Amino acid sequence: MKHSELTGRSHIVEGEGPFGGPLAKREPLVSDHRTWAQVNDDVASHTETMPTKLWWAAFIPSLLLMLMFFTSLGIIIMTGMGTVGISHPVGWGVFIVNFVFWIGIGHAGTLISAILFLFRQHWRTAINRSAEAMTIFAVMTAGIFPLLHTGRPWFAYWLFPLPNGRGPLWVNFTSPLLWDVFAVSTYGTISVVFWYVGLVPDLASLRDRAKHPLRRTIYGLLSLGWTGGNRSWRHYEAAYLMLAGLATPLVLSVHTIVSFDFAVSVIPGWHTTIFPPYFVAGAIFSGFAMVLTLTIIMRHTFNLKSYITINHLESMAKVVLLTSGVVGVAYLTEFFIAYYSAVEPEQFHFANRMLGPYWWAAMIMYGCNMGIPQLLWFKAIRRSIPALFVISLFVNLGMWFERYVIVTTSLHRDFLPSSWGMYNFKVMDWLLTIGSFGMFMTLFLLFARVLPTICMFEVKAVMDPAGASRKVAKEVARG
Repeated sequence: MKHSELTGRSHIVEGEGPFGGPLAKREPLVSDHRTWAQVNDDVASHTETMPTKLWWAAFIPSLLLMLMFFTSLGIIIMTGMGTVGISHPVGWGVFIVNFVFWIGIGHAGTLISAILFLFRQHWRTAINRSAEAMTIFAVMTAGIFPLLHTGRPWFAYWLFPLPNGRGPLWVNFTSPLLWDVFAVSTYGTISVVFWYVGLVPDLASLRDRAKHPLRRTIYGLLSLGWTGGNRSWRHYEAAYLMLAGLATPLVLSVHTIVSFDFAVSVIPGWHTTIFPPYFVAGAIFSGFAMVLTLTIIMRHTFNLKSYITINHLESMAKVVLLTSGVVGVAYLTEFFIAYYSAVEPEQFHFANRMLGPYWWAAMIMYGCNMGIPQLLWFKAIRRSIPALFVISLFVNLGMWFERYVIVTTSLHRDFLPSSWGMYNFKVMDWLLTIGSFGMFMTLFLLFARVLPTICMFEVKAVMDPAGASRKVAKEVARG
């Protein structure tokens, strides 16, 4: 095997296997034998040219949905919470459903960037930049919903332990809402710093390529005086490794704390110790599905087929399949524990989930999260881009309904039949939910327009230099 572990390359060329037979050939992480100069041209070109028609076709609807989202927020703040469907007994609703959903979406970015970096998984190089950006925009979208859920978002600063003249009023550190404030704000801060530090070398490349003085000035300021010297790289690698180490525990801690919003209560269906690992696995599951959706769109829109290869998409599909199995085990464990505990309210809750008025939502959740991902056992499905795109959309749908089922079916039939009721989406609930996707997509498309969506210097580190050299030699020979 002509492969050195010291090079850090992810490709393997032909040679002898451990039993003397031919060694299986692993696909390169960068196809078409691209050169280093071509990497810069391919990745940076969309930041230097006018947007394509495909980009406008995605951006204009997303922008309109975002405007609808903020209009809906303004109406709710001006008129009150009666404009949405939440009422007694379902005091939680669209706000917490979407909050937990978007926080879960934001987990894959840190997982891909930090954990896979620490484990030296080189297939992350083409997708980590967009996954990190997705994390930030998902957290920004999620943060709006709990503020609105408080009913009076203009008092949001009360959630922070600030010196005040409000007498004995102080934050309650035993409240899960306060845990969310610290967990999400810490996670968001580390994610932004981690994403920005990784951008610095590529921002310097854009600075050096810029022809317009304004672009050169802006990218020059953002690149923090990066020179590309040995000292710069040593400091960069140390800082990136440290941030990766800090960000890794947050993957587990943030959604664990979000799960405590439910688990520390006494509501049947919520009061369970399986929620922390169950929520973390679900967050990774939904996050990878969203990364799969976005990278397929980005691969086609910006013509990045040489860098986001079938190999990358198949690796993500395998993670989706694995986490689908973990989530499925968690679902079955919930039913078993309810049966084994002999606690009547718990048993009634899960019977009501399957046979009650919201059975259709439970069927969507189980079908999209447990059933449809099983198609990924077949290699032909894992390597089919249309199939992966459709499956990722179904997973996103199923994970949204998971949060809907957890919130709604646990609250709409409480301990006392006299407090039972139904929760139905009103027009404003739909506008908030659909509009949040518009905000997320608008931010992501703007990012893809002005910043490199692929980490150029990391991609160069996993390229096949011999293949690129052969290509250049052939081009020179042709004259």
